[in-house]
Amino acid sequence: MKSESRVISAARMIELGREECLALLAGVPMGRIGFTQRALPVIRPVNHLVDGDGVVIRTHGGSALLHNTSVGQVVVYEADQIDPRTRTGWSVMVTGPATRITAPAEAARYRHLLIPWIDRDMDHIIRISAELVTGYRLDQGR
Repeated sequence: MKSESRVISAARMIELGREECLALLAGVPMGRIGFTQRALPVIRPVNHLVDGDGVVIRTHGGSALLHNTSVGQVVVYEADQIDPRTRTGWSVMVTGPATRITAPAEAARYRHLLIPWIDRDMDHIIRISAELVTGYRLDQGR
């Protein structure tokens, strides 16, 4: 059996604009939220939705995130789609304050739109304001 040795050229990293970043983020169902807990970084996978200029997630009552967002802690949300075979894809990060959604009508709307992936009480809604949006596309050069 002959081993196939194929050299893949290095990808170019192309910076994306804000609108394209939010559109890409809206096109995938999950990502990772990063926040601090006891001054240490924590990253959790969660499903999300993009609504206007923010990212909305749901969490449970005992989550570290819930207890750290009551004062609008700045968090980061990241999602990507990377193909390791072709070394192409994209990565987007949204950074901004996370706040709890407590208005009954708004919370009910998000509970209807955003169904949790895990079998747990996820009645708390967190919105991340997209104050800083950055993203890159990995593209094969010509």
